[in-house]
Amino acid sequence: MRKLLFESLLRRPLTEAPPRLDDAVLATLAGRLDAVARFRLGRSLSIRQVDAGSCNGCELEIHALGNSFYDLERFGLRFVASPRHADVLLVTGPVTRNMREALERTYVATPEPKWVVAVGECGFDGGEFAGSYAVLGGVSTVIPVDLHVRGCPPAPVALLEGLVALIETSA
Repeated sequence: MRKLLFESLLRRPLTEAPPRLDDAVLATLAGRLDAVARFRLGRSLSIRQVDAGSCNGCELEIHALGNSFYDLERFGLRFVASPRHADVLLVTGPVTRNMREALERTYVATPEPKWVVAVGECGFDGGEFAGSYAVLGGVSTVIPVDLHVRGCPPAPVALLEGLVALIETSA
């Protein structure tokens, strides 16, 4: 045991380096998103994430938006626990037969104005799971989608850019 302890003190950590993104670029992007949301809604943007049957790759990238590197809370953007408090539904994964009703209810429970963002290749057309007996297809087969953020999984910056584009183009 002592040997492992001393070896761990001498070895470098096995963690990955943070993404190469200028903090000013991130601050500008998130600040722009907050400003546009405040202009369109009169307040900051509230986001509800819904997993419709994914492999959780997209969820990891969405949750990265809340970590200490991206830290969206500092810009007023927040994730909410209830669709009744949300402006945007971030839906990940292909819609499975078991999640269809839950997704429809979540959509109905979200107040107007509301936007739906399908995240990842699975959210677009079913991705790896397309054609499975348990999968209905992409998110747009069940509820109307305002924006698709492609990628497997999409990077957190791509998610931010998608939200900015969505709110800037929406009336």
